[in-house]
Amino acid sequence: QIRVGLNSGEVVVRAIGSDLHMDYTAVGQTTHLAARMEQMAAPGTILLAPATLQFAEGYVHVAARGPVAVKGLPDPVEVYALTGASALRSRLHAAAARGLTRFVGRDAEIEQLRRALALAQDGHGQLVAVVGEPGVGKSRLVYEFTHSHRIQDWLILEAGSVSYGKATSYLPVIDLLKAYFKVHERETHREIREKVTGKLLTLDRTLEPILPALLALLDVPVEDAPWQALDPAQRRQRTLDAVKRLLLRESQAQPVLVVFEDLHWIDAETQALLDSLVESLPTARLLLLVNYRPEYQHGWGRKTYYSQLRLDALPPESAGELLSALLGDDPALEPLKRLLVRRGNPFFIEESIRTLVETQALTGERGVYRLTRPIQAIEVPATVQVILAARIDRLPADDKQLLQTASVIGKDVPFVLLHAVAEAAEDAVQRGLTHLQAAEFLYETRLFPDPEYTFKHALTHEVTYGTLLQDRRKALHARIVGAIERCYPDRLTEHVERLAHHAVRGELWEQAVRYLRQAGVKALVRSANREAASCFEQALTALPHLPETRERLEQAIDLRFDLRTALFPLGEFERIFGSLREAEGLARALDDQRRLGQLSVHMCLNLCATGHPTEALAFGQNAQALAESLGDVPLQVTGTLYLGVACFGTGDYRRAEDLLLKVLQLLEGDRSRERFGLAGFPAVLVRYYLDLVFADQGKFEEGIIHGQEGIRLAEALDHPYSLAVMCWGLGLLHITWGELSHAVRLLERGLALSREWNLTYFSVFDTGGLGYAYALSGRVAEGIPLLEHALSASETMGYGVVQPLFLGYLGEAYVLADRLEDALEFAGRALTLTRERGQRPYEARALRLLGEVTARRDPPEQADRHYHDALALAGELGMRPLIAHCHLGLAKLSRRTGKRAQAQEHLATATTMYREMDMRFWLEQAEAELAGEK
Repeated sequence: QIRVGLNSGEVVVRAIGSDLHMDYTAVGQTTHLAARMEQMAAPGTILLAPATLQFAEGYVHVAARGPVAVKGLPDPVEVYALTGASALRSRLHAAAARGLTRFVGRDAEIEQLRRALALAQDGHGQLVAVVGEPGVGKSRLVYEFTHSHRIQDWLILEAGSVSYGKATSYLPVIDLLKAYFKVHERETHREIREKVTGKLLTLDRTLEPILPALLALLDVPVEDAPWQALDPAQRRQRTLDAVKRLLLRESQAQPVLVVFEDLHWIDAETQALLDSLVESLPTARLLLLVNYRPEYQHGWGRKTYYSQLRLDALPPESAGELLSALLGDDPALEPLKRLLVRRGNPFFIEESIRTLVETQALTGERGVYRLTRPIQAIEVPATVQVILAARIDRLPADDKQLLQTASVIGKDVPFVLLHAVAEAAEDAVQRGLTHLQAAEFLYETRLFPDPEYTFKHALTHEVTYGTLLQDRRKALHARIVGAIERCYPDRLTEHVERLAHHAVRGELWEQAVRYLRQAGVKALVRSANREAASCFEQALTALPHLPETRERLEQAIDLRFDLRTALFPLGEFERIFGSLREAEGLARALDDQRRLGQLSVHMCLNLCATGHPTEALAFGQNAQALAESLGDVPLQVTGTLYLGVACFGTGDYRRAEDLLLKVLQLLEGDRSRERFGLAGFPAVLVRYYLDLVFADQGKFEEGIIHGQEGIRLAEALDHPYSLAVMCWGLGLLHITWGELSHAVRLLERGLALSREWNLTYFSVFDTGGLGYAYALSGRVAEGIPLLEHALSASETMGYGVVQPLFLGYLGEAYVLADRLEDALEFAGRALTLTRERGQRPYEARALRLLGEVTARRDPPEQADRHYHDALALAGELGMRPLIAHCHLGLAKLSRRTGKRAQAQEHLATATTMYREMDMRFWLEQAEAELAGEK
């Protein structure tokens, strides 16, 4: 049994041995304490003295054993047991182990970071962004700051993006969590679960509810029924909340410095996390430090706690100081320094000098170099890329090939993969890596459980990859796919994005399609819709490379359905329609009735969402007919539901009501808890649409019954999307009814849900509904900005179904604000739009709005015509509340023009209808008008 004791410090060395062999032995207090550590260690353990830990801290994990009396020393010594190795945190951590160049010219930036740190320490969280071109020293500034004495008592968490990582949602966040929980590459799911659970509950037992989200991020199977029942949008929001809550809770225990590097390569979900975290910074003991290249854009600029550090090339004085540290003070070097000082980019300067050393234009060691040729004979390349390419070309053939192979794996290179891909024995790969580290192309960033290497700089990786011929690059990518499959057979889900990346570039088309679809589904589960869409589109691009079989054509259809699922929340309707039309052609060629039915449902829904209900009818009817012939219950539910929605959009309320009530019958019993592939539960969605149908017909009591049941069901299912839908629908019913206080409460609840769960389009809907309710309640100045925002957002997002609704709402609000020209413009736009699209209920509303506007500004004949046109259409459709409104408007108009008998007749009709429908808000207005008439 081996036991080891370690201590560090100065020693006295003496020679021992014979003429044939010479060894050295160290003596003194340092070795005495090391020997005592070894004697105290139990078999199979390693004990460290404080001096060794001081050098190794951050690179190893230890357990304190407390102070121990040591014979020969006056005071007890703190003893530590070595429990494991930690990953070196970044390429700069690895570079530091070899010795960094002097840090110069950034005193002002360090001081600004110090001020931000002090504010965060006092509970005023800060966001600092370091911005600069490649090679200017962004990462070095971050490294120096994170290793300064000022943050000794801070928890530091670091993560970075990579150029090929945009398709992997949460990639930097996953790396950050692995570092926080000390998760290693080869640990089993059980071991990871134990680590995460233990650390989380030790921090705060009230954090237990966020455990499933964190485990899912780490690709650990989550055996939690409530988590499995969540839809992608819920999981996404819970994931964002979990990471944010963890960081904020940790900041209560100790100040936290969170570093995110290279945001110009960030994925959309990590961006969403940062945006969410930024909103919670002001009261946290947390400093968020990020860096990026100038092309990156964000929305934090107006935050009072945001500051930006722009890093430019070093000024001549600082560049000269750096050159003196690198080259030395030989006067003969001055012309070379003058040549390089103008560049100012630290990475360029370092690589230029390394090139001069490799080409033997300089000789000696760092800090004491000498020129070996006249300065006139030295040519400094124009860019750092040219320098790097030349350095790579000068490498020995085996080393160059190994470096190129590493570049295909990625910026971070696990040894196990490199050895599996490289066509060389393990010892040859090790030797090559030693050479590449010595030449500072690669750094070793992890020792345990498997070595891992990283490129010195992102530019080094990019240039190396660019030196490969296309055929060689393709072959290496293909070999990497096989290597990952062999090295991680039980963890392919964790590596699926990487597998997809290499399969595409290796032109392994079957694996590419499989892994891209798996990566897309994985992104959908996390509600990372843009990443999912990108994966599905890449899979569709790869698919034609496979033989044309029925299975391939079915895959092509299903991938387009997957793509539609990803694009719908993004409002990318034109792309959806293009994809679905392609799917329709394929399904018809296969005569695949089930897929044609699914396609009809998708087309019906998308046409309804974009405000084209007349076109949607044919697809809804086709879906319903196919469902009946196939006996396909899910298709019956979805097809009948969206046919009902299309009928509602065209104003065929009777048929819409019949169809939606039929869906309710289909969903009796356990089916009420099934989703049938929809974003919300159909048992809730159908009640939402029934509320809209009943509201327009004035059947408010029936609508209330269905609406309240929908709310109850959505709450029981714990489904935010369905609950937000129901709040919107029931809120609209209350607006139409005139129960404005109830409407405001429902819409405010829906808006809060939509914001909490990132349901963007329902956030827009609720905002518009609230604006209208505020305007009708007399809060016109509050309501108009909300309506203007909702209309603009709905137009941008392409949700044509609500554009005429918001145009009408906003027009009415403008009338109440006496902005008649604006009201006339919006009423005209609504009328044109609804007639183009066949949205007859909204057409009737637009005509009534035109009557309201023109009654206040134009000859009465024109207003009378608009009211009667609205009345005729509303009467044809059975829109009883709108009929009553038209009679009230005509009564006011008739009274204004002296037609008292007509005014009395219209008022009597309006008051009777309002009373029958219990529309008290409107009844009071009609009765006030009637009293004035008398």
